[in-house]
Amino acid sequence: MQIPVFTVDAFTHRPFSGNPAAVCLLENDLDEDLHQKIATEMNLSETAFIRKLKPGDDFTKSSCFGLRWFTPASEVPLCGHATLASAAVLFHIQKNTNSVLTFVTLSGELKARQVKDHIVLDLPLYTAYPQELKEVEELIKAAVGDMIVQDVRYSPDTRKLLVRLSDTYDRSVLENLKVNAQHFLSAEKTGKLKGLILTVKGNSSGKGHDFYSRYFAPWVGILEDPVTGSAHAVLSSYWSEQLGKKEMLAFQCSRRGGELKIAVRGDGRVDIAGQTAVVLKGNLTF
Repeated sequence: MQIPVFTVDAFTHRPFSGNPAAVCLLENDLDEDLHQKIATEMNLSETAFIRKLKPGDDFTKSSCFGLRWFTPASEVPLCGHATLASAAVLFHIQKNTNSVLTFVTLSGELKARQVKDHIVLDLPLYTAYPQELKEVEELIKAAVGDMIVQDVRYSPDTRKLLVRLSDTYDRSVLENLKVNAQHFLSAEKTGKLKGLILTVKGNSSGKGHDFYSRYFAPWVGILEDPVTGSAHAVLSSYWSEQLGKKEMLAFQCSRRGGELKIAVRGDGRVDIAGQTAVVLKGNLTF
């Protein structure tokens, strides 16, 4: 069997930055266990599988596809950067002729459209609620040591914890923070977390990025994810409320780094836009 596979760097226009995702195009149904085996083999934070929904569908002409995402360890319910990468493969490589693509996923229908040199994802917007500090104190200590924490929120829909560092810290402090995410597994006692977001406020003058973040998910086999669309579905809600803004520019300051354009909508959704760079084209053979 041969399966076309691509590696796409998402939320960047430069190869070898942003967040890499593998994208597989499935002409036929795949044995269930092979999804995870392929994702483990690719060994990227996410491997996406685009599948045709009915006979006669065509990657160049159809507008609706099934989409699943797997880390090297497990399937996940939402992945923004691998959705961006999937749309890039269909729009830019398959030359799909539709203005909007719809993906049927575990998080419902997600849409992607091209706007100039960006692809815009229509994602759910998730609220994060105030979190009792005592329950997560050990985890926060493992993540940021004695740094000053300004706010702690929890998103039950995504099982992500958002930790906002003091406004006295800037991007460089977050970038240079040494984090051993492996320690989170023993420090997290609630059993309800799948990801940890660290974030700081951006430039208050209105120029540059509105906020910065880093994201860690050792619970699903990812020590640090370079640029995370699903985390920004939580961050967008939080920072929109904090800053009183609907449109924001964000930067995830991992070692690879990536930029996201955000537009919070009034219907409980968020548009997250980014660029892509295709760095590999080939076939899986087995």
